[in-house]
Amino acid sequence: MKGLKVLIVDDEPLMRLSMLDALEGIGCEVMAAATGTEGLTILGTRQFDIVITDLRLPGADGLTILKACKERSPTTEVILITAHGSVDTAVGAIKLGAYDYITKPFQMDELLLIVERVGKILGLRRENLELKEVLEDRFSFGGILGRNHQMRALLEKIKLVAATDSPVSIVGERGTGKELVAHAIHLNSPRRDQPLIKVCCADLPEALLEAELFGHEKGAFPAALRQRRGRFELAHKGTLLIHDIDAVSPTVQARVWRVLQERRFERVGGREPIEVDVRIVCASTDDLREMAHQGRFHKDLSEQLTAVQIVVPPLRERREDVLVIAEHMLEARSAALGKSLDGFAQLSRDLLLHYSFPGNVGELEQMVECAAALGREGESLQPWDLCGFQTCPYLGGSPQAGCGFCAEGLTAKVEKPESAAPATLATAREAFERDYIAAVLKQVDGSRTNAATILGLSRKALWDKCKRYGLSPAKGEAEEKEE
Repeated sequence: MKGLKVLIVDDEPLMRLSMLDALEGIGCEVMAAATGTEGLTILGTRQFDIVITDLRLPGADGLTILKACKERSPTTEVILITAHGSVDTAVGAIKLGAYDYITKPFQMDELLLIVERVGKILGLRRENLELKEVLEDRFSFGGILGRNHQMRALLEKIKLVAATDSPVSIVGERGTGKELVAHAIHLNSPRRDQPLIKVCCADLPEALLEAELFGHEKGAFPAALRQRRGRFELAHKGTLLIHDIDAVSPTVQARVWRVLQERRFERVGGREPIEVDVRIVCASTDDLREMAHQGRFHKDLSEQLTAVQIVVPPLRERREDVLVIAEHMLEARSAALGKSLDGFAQLSRDLLLHYSFPGNVGELEQMVECAAALGREGESLQPWDLCGFQTCPYLGGSPQAGCGFCAEGLTAKVEKPESAAPATLATAREAFERDYIAAVLKQVDGSRTNAATILGLSRKALWDKCKRYGLSPAKGEAEEKEE
């Protein structure tokens, strides 16, 4: 157990020295204290993987050390040393969070075996944390989730592009998450501390769009009752996200191109040039290069904006991401609603995986929001929760015209299982419990002591469940006695 940081608290000099030598012999980094008060002082200055403490100590007793240790470092495991007459107290201490206890007199090998088991559990915890960090780093960036190879390539491209100051063109269908990509680029760029300003061109007529982008002077047109700064000015030193730039008129396209060329512009109705330093990120449903080739977009502007182009794939082309995104959304939405929901039922998962999602991630988000609102506390989300129709075919009703699942015929393709009689809730719980206990036992090489700690059970309770479900003991534990 090389590298484990261990604190020994014991008032018997010979015992303390023997444990210190034995633990250092297996590669542990060990500190020792002769009193409970000294042990508490050391705990206040350093963090340990394991604390081994006698139950009866001068100053503060072992239970006080246990409580202080769990308050300061919940991941630190505590092993208690006790005499025969204090076994009941030690068992009570396990309920307070102690890992295990050992009764005097004991062989040093017994203690080392417990330390070795703790070391394995701590190692598994670290591996799980590292794996989680790797997965989060690999499959998400700036709120964008994806395991699909196209998304992994997209995430890598975003990381590279973000560090530059080049204009970026983001192309994708409605609802694919183009704005998330723009946010990720800005928040990971040198301009991250400056504003990200957005404008949606499709929502504004040409005259208003020009004033929105470049601002206007007082009296520039009848409604211009005062001077107003435009989005380019507001985005100075930051990033300007132009949504639906493919819907912009040729006149406005030409003005945007001039701003990129000259880094200056005049407000509508103004004559004073305004210097501006802005990074342009634009989003469109059509490829600007193809539009320029067809004569539908300013050629020079297209060349500037598409020097870096990011294509966001539709959700139907990355089905392996559907459940990843849906579960992430559900976790966030259920937390916001203060509800505890048991994920998606298998039938719902099958439907989500088969559906084409014409509205992409935006449509999936609406489904999850609906399901979170309609789902019952502690239960899995069903198809009728996702679509919001209480006359869903899966409830015996007819197909609904407004339901995407019904429109694509998925209610016939993904049938509700009928071959086996539905299990009772008690039967389903037992099956899950047996499988889960078996999985944990396998993870800890069959050690019931370690498994009991992970499962939050006493060793006696775990022993009873293993007998009930026919789970065999680990080698060397067959003779373990019930308490």
